[in-house]
Amino acid sequence: GSPQVAEPQQAENRHQSDRTRSTTTQPIQFLIMKPRNKFEKAVLAQSKSLRPITKRQMNWAFRECIDHYAYRLPKGRTTCMDCGHGWLMAEPSDNCTCPKCGARLKVRQTFERKLPQKQYFTVLTTSGEYQVLRMFLLVVEMEKGCKAKPYALEIGQYWWNAQGRMAVIGIQRVSGCYIDTFSFGSPLAVRNDNDAYRHIAYSPIYPKFKVLDVLRRNGFDGDFHDIVPTKLIPALLSDSRAETLMKAGQYPILHHYLTSRFDMERYWASVRICIRNGYTISDGSMWRDTIDLLRHFGKDTNSPKYVCPSDLKSEHDKLVARRNRQRERERTEQQRMKAIKDERNYLKAKGMFFGLVFSDSLIRVKVIESVEEMETEGR
Repeated sequence: GSPQVAEPQQAENRHQSDRTRSTTTQPIQFLIMKPRNKFEKAVLAQSKSLRPITKRQMNWAFRECIDHYAYRLPKGRTTCMDCGHGWLMAEPSDNCTCPKCGARLKVRQTFERKLPQKQYFTVLTTSGEYQVLRMFLLVVEMEKGCKAKPYALEIGQYWWNAQGRMAVIGIQRVSGCYIDTFSFGSPLAVRNDNDAYRHIAYSPIYPKFKVLDVLRRNGFDGDFHDIVPTKLIPALLSDSRAETLMKAGQYPILHHYLTSRFDMERYWASVRICIRNGYTISDGSMWRDTIDLLRHFGKDTNSPKYVCPSDLKSEHDKLVARRNRQRERERTEQQRMKAIKDERNYLKAKGMFFGLVFSDSLIRVKVIESVEEMETEGR
């Protein structure tokens, strides 16, 4: 599940509480990392020139990144939580359209009057010679009879140069029970990458991008193919294999490569054979496992016959079943060898019962008298 979002005013409220308990006012101290090299200094200077998000971007985030509700009372009085308009809905319904603002709404029957919502979103843009992914927290305060009041807080930014080198600019993260607990009053500064920023980078992205020319040259066509931008962008800028896979349309194996980070060198010759033969790998993880199984059984992984199966799942399942049978035989042989070593102890413990048989017209019960007999019975 997704980590819960911390309250935006959490840090500020804590500071307010500290001030009320103290007789003297102390300035709030923030931890600010200094740029460690020329690249980080240049990025930090360039980040100061970024403009606030546009009204169009804000409207998109409000419409697409949160839920929209109509609050209905038991007698039918209904209020749009987006614009505050009220009307009478005679019959209960799961969905409706606001007659004033035209918003599509989910109907919730409740006596509540307020609805606070929060959601992260991202914007992909450029600044100077850099590619930038900006991350925002959308906060929306909704109340019956009032127009919704959305605002956005910038959490951080990922910066890449044309060679794929990365820097992170963000506000200070503080310890707490949430993964995304931030000090919202802290300034944007150079930060170390962490789980919080990486989690936010998976948030919905504004559909209109600005990208570097080198990124389009290396195969980016506006579709991330379910790959998070913080993995796809630096890979396309710095990894020729990722560029080749992107241009060849091998998106499943590209996704598996960037998310699993395995050694592509061991599979690259087979991948190139697939590309030359016009074969599209439908499942990157399954195809990679198939290549491992083929190599285990001594098959030629440079042959299109093996690396380009018409039915990948069927071929993979056959190889898995064959490998399981082999492991079972190996396990049985190991058990047999162990039993032979232990046969002396077995004879000592059970020998006194050899020849003893209980039987009737249907059932015959006797003690197994040798390892071979035990193996036969086991099969």
